[in-house]
This record gives sequence, C-alpha cells and structure tokens, in this order.
Amino acid sequence: MTRHFHVVFWLLAALWPGLLSAEALRWGFGPADGMPYVEVSDHVLLGGFIQRLGERIGQDLAVPVNFVETPNKRIEASLKSGRIHLICNANPEWMVDATAYHWSPPLLEEEDVLLQHRDSPAITSLSDLKGKVLGTYLGYAYSVPLMEAFANRDVERKDMRDRDMSLNLLSRKRLDAIIDMRRALAYELARRPEAPLLFSPWVVERYRLHCAYGNQLPVSAERLDAALQNLRDSGEVERLLQGEQHRADAQDH
Repeated sequence: MTRHFHVVFWLLAALWPGLLSAEALRWGFGPADGMPYVEVSDHVLLGGFIQRLGERIGQDLAVPVNFVETPNKRIEASLKSGRIHLICNANPEWMVDATAYHWSPPLLEEEDVLLQHRDSPAITSLSDLKGKVLGTYLGYAYSVPLMEAFANRDVERKDMRDRDMSLNLLSRKRLDAIIDMRRALAYELARRPEAPLLFSPWVVERYRLHCAYGNQLPVSAERLDAALQNLRDSGEVERLLQGEQHRADAQDH
C-alpha cells in the first residue's frame, strides 16, 4: 500500500508540479451577497455561484483556491494587504481607490431593484420613495441619486442585518420597500411563494459585475482574465449561475 501511494504521488508530481508548490489563490467573498451568489454558514462558504466559479478557475489554472470571508467595508484593505488576492461581484464605481486594482472583463450584468408589499401602491421612481423607509444593507452603496436622497433625508435608509429580517419586516409593512440585486431577491421569493411581496417596476440601477485583483496574485492577471473571459464567452458563467438559481425552485417543491 505504501509503495503504491509513493508511485501515485510521484506520478502526480510529474504531471502537475504546479499543484504541489503553487500558492493558494485567496478568493474573497461578500457574506451579504446571498444566494445564488454565496451560501454562508459560520463565516464559511458552503456553496453558491462564487464557490462554483472559484473552483472552476482553480481547476482551469491548476491552482488551489481558498475562500476568505470579506465584508464590504474590508474589501479594499484586504486587496491591498494581500489578505485576499481577488473578489468578484465587484464594480469600479463601488471602490474608493478603484485604479489601485486590476479589473477583470465583465462577467455578468445585474440590477438593483425594489421589492414591496403587494398591497402598496407601485413605486415607479425615486419621487415615489420620498418620505418612505427603505430597507438596505450595511456597507452597500447605491445609485448616486438614491444616496443623495438618503443624505438629504428625503428617504430613510434602514440597514438590515440579513435578508430574512428585511423580508419579514416588509411582509409586515414595517418597511415600505427593500433594495437589493434582482437575482438575490428572485432567489428568496422563489423560496417564499406565499410571501405577499412583488417587484417594483422601477429598475434603480443597472451595472456590470467584475472581479477586482490586488497586486499579489499567485498567477498572472492576464491568465486569470483569459480564464474568466473564456468561461463567460462559452456560456459557462451563465450556466453556473442558473444552476444555483434553480436550487431555490427545487427547495420549494
């Protein structure tokens, strides 16, 4: 048995020497992003699109990947210090020092939308939010007009601890609406078909999601860019994302 193990080990070493010596790619994830992007328990990434994407990139580039929880307020410091090498679900407009990082090609598009109670009048524009309480998430920045409305106190921002709390308060009309990424809200609604909630027709903001790299990557930024772009162009990014989105439908049945 020992001899067999040694033979296998040296075969692996000959075929994949990089795997034995490569520094792990420290891949940050935002715990507040929620499914279908991340499934988190006790600060550990258990599943979701980000995990699937990271595992696939690790396989394609033959590098180990470690997932590191990185709250929004710590993203830039973590990238600069090397605590993480990269984080996805990011956009240059959300970073204070965006030019300090290398940005991947865009992987997908998202949009911030509102969820509201089905018995409430439709919110179709920012003016409809005036004087209302909007459920938000700590550390998240939103569209410039909406952030100005918060600053001017035209709209009351109410930071929520998690989606369960925000959806519960909205169902009880303790909030007038909540704002979030469409895919995250669609995932939660699919898990709660009985919830008296629906999407507002207003799309607050559309944007592209990228990966941001720090300057201490264990692989070249060009290789990482090429691997991510190949997954996007082949449709694999969308397939991975849809696979996670469909988990909500499966849980409901």
